[in-house]
Amino acid sequence: MLDAHQLNVFLTASETLNFTAAARQLHMTQPSVSQHIQALEQHFQTELFVRKGRQMVLTDAGEALVPLARRLVDWSVRIDETMESLRGEVYGHLKVGCSTTSGKYVLPFLLTSFMQRHPQVTATCQVTPRRQAVEDLCDGLVHLALASPTEFCSTVEFCKFISDPIQLIAPLNHPWASRTSIEPEELLEAEFIMREEGSGTFEVSARGLENVGISVDQLHTVLTLGNSEAIALAVEEGLGVGFVSRIVVTRLASGRVAPIQVCGLRMQQDVYIGRNNYLPGTTAQNAFWDFATDPTNPVLHKLTSRDFEIVSLEPSVT
Repeated sequence: MLDAHQLNVFLTASETLNFTAAARQLHMTQPSVSQHIQALEQHFQTELFVRKGRQMVLTDAGEALVPLARRLVDWSVRIDETMESLRGEVYGHLKVGCSTTSGKYVLPFLLTSFMQRHPQVTATCQVTPRRQAVEDLCDGLVHLALASPTEFCSTVEFCKFISDPIQLIAPLNHPWASRTSIEPEELLEAEFIMREEGSGTFEVSARGLENVGISVDQLHTVLTLGNSEAIALAVEEGLGVGFVSRIVVTRLASGRVAPIQVCGLRMQQDVYIGRNNYLPGTTAQNAFWDFATDPTNPVLHKLTSRDFEIVSLEPSVT
């Protein structure tokens, strides 16, 4: 009979492709990891790993085993946590993916409050590009994800979470800083610091500009950066103007950059929380979903009243 612990050892080895690194991660010895892998290979009567020069790689059989092993290990974890929860406790390791600037600031507050309620829960927050965050959720690598996906995975349930306004900012000594508002065509005269194409901020900015008759390609982009915090810092240093999440302005750059109002331009990024309904939910995952989507959650209302726009949690979509 298959052993969930052996399969977990195999999964860790498949991620590290190094038995010594897997042993460190699992707090085991390297010979013990090797023995577990050998036992699985004997059970299946096929090799799961092979060496190519100095590198270890998965065989075709090993590649095929990864998603199946992950599913069995997830079920094993769920069984343990469900039986434990029968004693009235929520526990386990919660893995949350995050792809948005706003999510990076919301998650710590939510997780802190949640873990104070459930002290037997530990958590890991993985910040990745949004496509990766959704793919990780579809693949079962994270339990939940905060993202602004343009395409929904058929197995994932998404629920609108918050609306994050996107703000144009300029250096304090910029000519726009002393004005109440500017006209859209004036944007063509400025030097811009932009997010990379494919990011949520870039796409929201592009759509918003299009609504006021401006193509993002018409902007004079002098610098492209991979996160909003870096853009705020570059704007503060006087390199140009840029579009960033409002929370970056209020939390990191308040008083050091000037928010600029553009006539007719309103931009916001909708952030969703998602879970994979195809995979078994752990007790920690289910409890956090209920906590995070609770419309009366005081933590969420405190955050949205200051940095975001409050939204009614819409019916979930798949």
